[in-house]
Amino acid sequence: MLAENIKAILCDIGGVLYVGNEPIEGAIEAVKRIKQNYPIRFLTNTTQKTGPQVVEKLRGLGFEIDTEDVITALDMTKMFLEEQKSNADFLLTDNVMGFFDSLKNYEKKYVVVGDAQHNFSYENLNHAFRTLLKGAKLVAVANNRYFKDSDNELSMDAGCFVSALEYASGQKAEVLGKPSKEFYELACQSLGVNPSECIMIGDDIEGDIHGAQNAGLQAALVRTGKFHESDLQKGIIPDLILDSIASL
Repeated sequence: MLAENIKAILCDIGGVLYVGNEPIEGAIEAVKRIKQNYPIRFLTNTTQKTGPQVVEKLRGLGFEIDTEDVITALDMTKMFLEEQKSNADFLLTDNVMGFFDSLKNYEKKYVVVGDAQHNFSYENLNHAFRTLLKGAKLVAVANNRYFKDSDNELSMDAGCFVSALEYASGQKAEVLGKPSKEFYELACQSLGVNPSECIMIGDDIEGDIHGAQNAGLQAALVRTGKFHESDLQKGIIPDLILDSIASL
């Protein structure tokens, strides 16, 4: 049962607004209605695109979304590294590497892992492993298990490779994107509300729903994207279950 004090909304992107290159039915209209009534931030753990690239794709699909509406796990990672005055060895896709150019004069104190796709070669993973053994700390931009891919099937996400490096190095990764409490708190702060006054909409029972609830938010699970009926058997109880964002 939702509380009546909701003042703002957080919303996942992939799987909630679109799958592949197709908007979820009714999602464009739903976002427009929400923005007329509530302040909103769109959160994503994707590490294949920077914030402006995410906005460009959403606008191309027909969504009316501004750059300041989107907070990515890459944004959180850059903020973290800037605070630590550190560069890193990155396991990411080539097209986002330029996002971290401003850090290149710092010492590399971390290994940062996101969804590197084809860059998850044995050579690159082993280099990251050896860097960890030399004293670097392991950071996961995101730790998701899988995502709904453009072919409408599930694909392995960065968390699988983070786990491999954790196992090999004996380190536990610090997670900066969802489901970290800090990520949700940052998003709420950007909206000027307390977590208890905010609801998260997502398709990931762990990263979106459990993560948001642990940070003090309410959470609505949509039956789109990566959702599977077995998610409801994991002991995590959403505050609301929707057929899609269009039902909100």
